[in-house]
Amino acid sequence: LQVSPEQVILSHSPLQLFNQFHQKCMLVAGQGPVEENAQNLGFKHVVTIEALRKAYPLLDMVDQSRRPKELPPPTTGFPTIEGVILFGEPVRWETSLQLIIDVLLSNGNLGAELQDIPYPHLPVLACNMDLLWMAEAKMPSRFGHGTFLLCLENIYKKVTGRELKYEALIGKPSTVTYRYAEYLIKEQAEKQGWKSPIRRLYAVGDNPMSDVYGANLYNSYLKSAHQNQIQTGVKRSPQAAGPQTEDHLKPRQDCDYSVESCESILVCTGVYRHNADVPSKTKECTTETVFHGHRDFCFDPSLVEASYIVQDVNDAVQLAFKKENWS
Repeated sequence: LQVSPEQVILSHSPLQLFNQFHQKCMLVAGQGPVEENAQNLGFKHVVTIEALRKAYPLLDMVDQSRRPKELPPPTTGFPTIEGVILFGEPVRWETSLQLIIDVLLSNGNLGAELQDIPYPHLPVLACNMDLLWMAEAKMPSRFGHGTFLLCLENIYKKVTGRELKYEALIGKPSTVTYRYAEYLIKEQAEKQGWKSPIRRLYAVGDNPMSDVYGANLYNSYLKSAHQNQIQTGVKRSPQAAGPQTEDHLKPRQDCDYSVESCESILVCTGVYRHNADVPSKTKECTTETVFHGHRDFCFDPSLVEASYIVQDVNDAVQLAFKKENWS
């Protein structure tokens, strides 16, 4: 299987279209080369959590071994932070939670005396909302970035009495991600010389609360768009079928709305598993009493009901081939 970088979408990929923030000084949090990732997405002025901690060492006080032994000199020349990008769960949660809260409370100027708590606070863009993910451990699931966001939201509300607001939530199940995926799929189809319009998308995943929920939410969005086009006869942006459908994605404005549906396919090799054979009734198997989705996405049982349940990704691909009469 030959896969090029242009065919891959990560949870943060749609950030490259948020160009209204690309010239601002943004604090980035997560693991790996977050500074490089932000720059590759178009952000010109990036500050990492570690750089912020070094500039203001008196802020990070939970780990006693990292507390300064002597009073450091005042910090000068450090830029004012204008927004926050949360790429994924960090390694040292206490440090990231503390400094992100500090940035929001100080309006990005950590060297100033705190007067009134600003609200609305600085823009926060968060990627990857999965509460849990499947690893090799015998215990069922590991903490994901959604768990970190849950901590951040609750700390902010406990300290300020107000809700933490997101400028955008990116990654499944956000409609933004599926809109961006559709745009790239059509772009790839044009490069490969496809003439026929794409009518159906297939979204394969193992997590009912993110993969299936997001695909079904986007399916509702597509039906709304298609219905608006039929009723009005003009290409206008439809109302979203759910929350967090930001208008940041310009490619959608030039879309002909040829895609009519997004089919959700749930596989049993990750977060969702069952011991018996693949069941025929998906609703009975995907309904959960505890909603693991993000705070800003209201729970709708119908949205976690997959169009199909199969054993693994290979079966999902074969199913799509069969549905499209390619087999």
